[in-house]
Amino acid sequence: MLELLVLLSTHERNIDFLSSFTYFVSFIIFREVENRICIAGGDPTLVESPTEPKWSSKGQLFFITDRQSGFWNIYKWQCGNYALDAEFSKPMWVFGASSYALLGKDDSSLKIICCYRQNGRSYVGVLDPGSGSFSALDIPFSSVTNIVSGDECFYIEGASANLPVSIAKVTLDEKRTMTTDFSLIWSSSDDVTKYKSYFSLPEFIEFPTVIPGQHAYAYFYAPYNHSFQGPSDEKPPLLVRTHGGPTEEARGVLDLNVQYWTSRGCALVDVNYGGSSGYGREYRERLLGQWGVVDVNDCCSCATFLVETGRVDGQRLCITGESAGGFTTLACLAFRQTFKAGCSLYGIADLTSLRAGSHKLEACYTDNLVGNKQAYFERAPINFVDKFTCPLILFHGLEDTVVPPDQTAKLYKTIKDKGLPVALVEYEGEPHGFRKAENIKFTLEKEMLLFARLVGKFKVADDITPVKIENFN
Repeated sequence: MLELLVLLSTHERNIDFLSSFTYFVSFIIFREVENRICIAGGDPTLVESPTEPKWSSKGQLFFITDRQSGFWNIYKWQCGNYALDAEFSKPMWVFGASSYALLGKDDSSLKIICCYRQNGRSYVGVLDPGSGSFSALDIPFSSVTNIVSGDECFYIEGASANLPVSIAKVTLDEKRTMTTDFSLIWSSSDDVTKYKSYFSLPEFIEFPTVIPGQHAYAYFYAPYNHSFQGPSDEKPPLLVRTHGGPTEEARGVLDLNVQYWTSRGCALVDVNYGGSSGYGREYRERLLGQWGVVDVNDCCSCATFLVETGRVDGQRLCITGESAGGFTTLACLAFRQTFKAGCSLYGIADLTSLRAGSHKLEACYTDNLVGNKQAYFERAPINFVDKFTCPLILFHGLEDTVVPPDQTAKLYKTIKDKGLPVALVEYEGEPHGFRKAENIKFTLEKEMLLFARLVGKFKVADDITPVKIENFN
């Protein structure tokens, strides 16, 4: 009969709960169950998040977990692990992700092609599971998200500061320790490199948080355009961008949305606030019970750091975010006085509503991030509209089933009635996350125009028809 061998099942006290609840299964045909062994996640005294199991052709089992160092490392069952203070995996928000691949026709010649994140960058290498040796490969990607093996080669999905998301075929030498060929076989933007002279390259920065001795991370993009030079006596305005998730990670790769701002004279910083993935368990767990506190503090601290180090104008600080990043944006505007304007794209304003509408996969997720009923109320921006003091522009798709459109509409009306400059743009047919090119372009332009008129005090170079801003002439 068909037998289900469960390799792992665990309930773990961690926000990357999806890994914790993942069931790794192999289907084996037996007459009856003869043996069951739990290899990871069965010890209630050991906090870990096992993920990505893979079998070799001869039945060797490999997997990734963070049981010892707090970093996701590669393990071979009964043979230990390759230890490094780096992340060899990521939260499994999307099924089918592959951070490593087995290369070799038999176990005697088996090699592991793997990638890991360390200090804001991805590295790719070949791991020999027999000796434990590791050979770094020369790969032009600074971010790698997927690896699969082929016939004497492997394929990777990645990007860099100059390359858009692409898929590459990589061929190794006979010893499989060096790259002999790297060729792009697909690119999300084939012709984008011709604009390379306009690109602002990210600078990985470390900045102090409100907790003494503690630091967080971000990617800073200075304004850059090879055809123009800003005034030497003027510091640029800054746009702080808050990623979604909220346990996702900004990766410092080519993003034309970022380049739109930097090519027009604005600085931008992508903040990996406490709770972001890519920096180990301890960093991720900063957000446990602290969503709406740690992320807000870190975004404000990052902006303040850039002002104090003389990189940006402290009187022209703006903030933007999508979904969970929109929540952080709204919370910054409601509970802090750091920013002069903000933009929320389908952002979460009501935490209680979010919890009530969560699907099974995220049923307990927000409880881990927020905490008790009082915290759900006290951290929800929609409950403290009276604390908003600066202009705001809101964008929302009317087909959004994650954050109800009427939540944003209610926020808009309340802020308008309060007398603050505010604008609302609603898109027919758009879900949670905009898909149509014309809407993505429209959003960027209207956001830029609002910030330029109300905060930056400059005229935008593009010919943009203004959106109506309530309470502003």
